[in-house]
Amino acid sequence: MSPSLPSGLLGDLDPTSDRAVFRQIADQLRDAIGKGRFREGEKLPSEAELVDHYGVSRMTVRNSFSVLIGEGLVHAEHGKGVFVRPRPPVRRLASDRFARRHREEGKSAFLVEADAAGGHPQVDSLEVKEEKAGPDVSARLGSLRRVLARRRRYLLDGRPVEFATSYLPLDIARGTQIAEPNPGPGGIYARLEELGHHLDHFDEEIRARMPTPTEVKTLHLAAGVPVIHLIRTAFDAEGRAVEVCDTVMAADAYVLAYQLPAT
Repeated sequence: MSPSLPSGLLGDLDPTSDRAVFRQIADQLRDAIGKGRFREGEKLPSEAELVDHYGVSRMTVRNSFSVLIGEGLVHAEHGKGVFVRPRPPVRRLASDRFARRHREEGKSAFLVEADAAGGHPQVDSLEVKEEKAGPDVSARLGSLRRVLARRRRYLLDGRPVEFATSYLPLDIARGTQIAEPNPGPGGIYARLEELGHHLDHFDEEIRARMPTPTEVKTLHLAAGVPVIHLIRTAFDAEGRAVEVCDTVMAADAYVLAYQLPAT
């Protein structure tokens, strides 16, 4: 016989509701997670416990879990159970992470975010090469035909959270440390400023969407987890676009926090 769940942990089904039973169970589990009754990384009640509590079939319970998995709220581990997914570990401060003071301290934007999150940052899947510019990148950089592309994946505490590709004009980047796997302290923005391209402002375009199969594999995404797709263009003081960065972030790994002026 399955052990009973603690009193008040979950409610009862409403037999008068026209909402499917498996969705009622999903609603109660979701509400319990939202109220902190099940914390990040904590295991949800087992199929047997929920079958006993609600008096339903295992298939009904599995359908309830499928709803929450599809929402990206929980994830299943084979042979272990269903667990609450961690909340976003990285707080991305849009108005601060590119501040010049961070570059002067030898920190790239991701290092700033990782420090704020208290996590250990890593970069892998690094590729640097010259290639033909796609139509969108070419237009943003002033109709260039070829660019230097820098691809890398960012991890926080071993978890992939972001994949980014920077595109830079060859007349700026070729033969410089920017074209090296390790661009040095402060990242490519510090090198651009050393080359005389004083950064003036950044334009960012953000949208949310479901990931491609490649993005699911690269970022180790669970079912139902969307991505944040961000395209950033960096401009120097002369108004020239000196970099386009195409970034895909796991939506369950980031909080995008924008600090806007009051006037």
